[in-house]
Amino acid sequence: MTVDQSAAAPETTTEGDQLSLDTAAARNLATTTKTPPQMQGITSRWLLRVLPWIEASGGAYRVNRRLSHAVGRGRVAFSQAGDDDVRVLAPTLTELPPLRDFADEALLAELASRFSVRELRAGQTLTEAGTPVDTLWLIAHGKVDLTGQGKYGDDAVHGHLADGDHLGDEVFQTTAGGGAAVNGHAPRWQTTALAATPVIALAVPAADVRALIDRSEALREHLAAHRSTTAKAQNAHGEAEIELAAGHEGETELPGTFADYELNPREYELSVAQTVLRIHTRVADLYNKPMSQLDQQLRLTVEAVRERQEDELVNNRSFGLLHNADFEQRVHTHSGPPTPDDLDELLSLRRDTNYLLAHPKAIAAFGRECTKRGIYPGTMDLLGTQVPSWRGVPLLPVPKIPVLDGHTTSILALRVGEAEQGVVGLHQTGLPDEYQPGLSVRFMGVDEKAITSYLVSAYYSAAVLVPDALGVLENVEIARPRG
Repeated sequence: MTVDQSAAAPETTTEGDQLSLDTAAARNLATTTKTPPQMQGITSRWLLRVLPWIEASGGAYRVNRRLSHAVGRGRVAFSQAGDDDVRVLAPTLTELPPLRDFADEALLAELASRFSVRELRAGQTLTEAGTPVDTLWLIAHGKVDLTGQGKYGDDAVHGHLADGDHLGDEVFQTTAGGGAAVNGHAPRWQTTALAATPVIALAVPAADVRALIDRSEALREHLAAHRSTTAKAQNAHGEAEIELAAGHEGETELPGTFADYELNPREYELSVAQTVLRIHTRVADLYNKPMSQLDQQLRLTVEAVRERQEDELVNNRSFGLLHNADFEQRVHTHSGPPTPDDLDELLSLRRDTNYLLAHPKAIAAFGRECTKRGIYPGTMDLLGTQVPSWRGVPLLPVPKIPVLDGHTTSILALRVGEAEQGVVGLHQTGLPDEYQPGLSVRFMGVDEKAITSYLVSAYYSAAVLVPDALGVLENVEIARPRG
C-alpha cells in the first residue's frame, strides 16, 4: 500500500499570511476599557473657587454705603473712523466731574464738536507744570506720564493717563467772562504731562469752554451746584464726614454728628446662564451601559455653564469685575510689562489683598521681569495646589481675563468676603430640581420626535462692597521682547 505523501505534508504559508484573528476584529467582540467623555475647555476656574458665595434669597442684593460726595470719576468714550477722524461721544462728557448729571444734550453736543484732534509723538509735552490751565485734554489712545518735581528736587512720576482719561477740568472753575478761578486765582497745571507712547488726544481751549459757560445759564447753575457739593465736609474717600472732637481739655462742647447713607444704593440682580440639553430616548435607552448617557451629557453641559459663569463674572459690563472696578482703583504699568513695582503699587491701593488674578501669559511676563531683576517670586499652597505668589498674595491664572490686540491685558487684585467689605459672589440655593448649588436641571418633557429636553440654569452675580475691594492694573504688556 502506498501512502500519498503529498496529503500528509503540512501546508506551506507565504510570508505575510494572517495566522490568527487580529486585534481590530477581536475588539468588535470585546468590551474595551474606556474613559468618560473628555472636555478640553475645562479650566481651573479659580475665581469661582475663591469667591465667598452669599445667598441672594430675593434674587437681588443691595449694597448700602455711606453717603459719598465724589462725582464723575469715569472715562469718556470715542468714535473713530481713522486716526484723523476721532470724535468724543457727547453723552459721555458727563463723566467729567464738573459735568456729572448735566442733562442738556444739545450743549454737550456743541462742546463735543469743539474738540480737535492732536497727535503727539512719544516725549512731546501736553502740559507744563506751573503754567495756566488753558486746555481741556481727553486721551483717546496712548499713554501719558504725569511728572513733577519730587521732594528732594529730582523728577518723579506722579501717575499715568490712558485711553478715556482726561486732564484740565479746572477750565470749568473759571467765572463767566473773566477767566479767573472762583477763588480769585487762575488755576495752574500741577504736573507736566508727557506722551510716553504715541498719543491721539482731543483738546478744546479754555476760551471755548468759557464761551459756553457765558451763554448757558443752565450750565452756570450746574457748575455752582457742583462747587457747593464738593465744598461739603468729606473724608479722603469722598464720604460725608463724621464730626469728632479729640485731644481737647476741659468742658469743650462736643460736636453732634451722624453717619449719612446713600439714598439710592446699588442693587445687584442675579444673572442667568441657560441652555436646553436634548437627548434622544433611543440613545438613553439602548446605549446607557456602562455609562449613563444622561449623566455624561449633564456633566459636560454643567462644565460649559460654569465656564461661562466665570467668564461673565470677569467680563459682563453690568457686574463683571473688569468693568466695575472704581476708576480711582485703576493703575497703569510704568513701562509696559508687569514689574514687581507695578504689583506693589496695585497692592498698596487697599488695606488688604487676598488674591491677584491674571491671564497665564501675564503671569509668565511677570516671571520674566522678576528674572531680569534677580527676584524669585514665592509659591504657596492654595486648596491643595501650589500656586505662584507675590508678597504673600497668591497669583492665580484666570484665562477669562481678555488679551486685547494680542499683547495687552489686565491684572485684578481682590479683597474678598462680606465681613471684610470685599468682593462677594451671589447665588441662590434651594432651587427646584437643583443639581448643584445655584444650578438646576429641570425636565421639560419628550417631544413628538422622541427627544427628551432638560433646562439647565445657573443663577449668579458678583458685588463689590466698597471701591477699594477691587483694583486693576491696566495696559499690561505680555509680548515677549526679541532677543
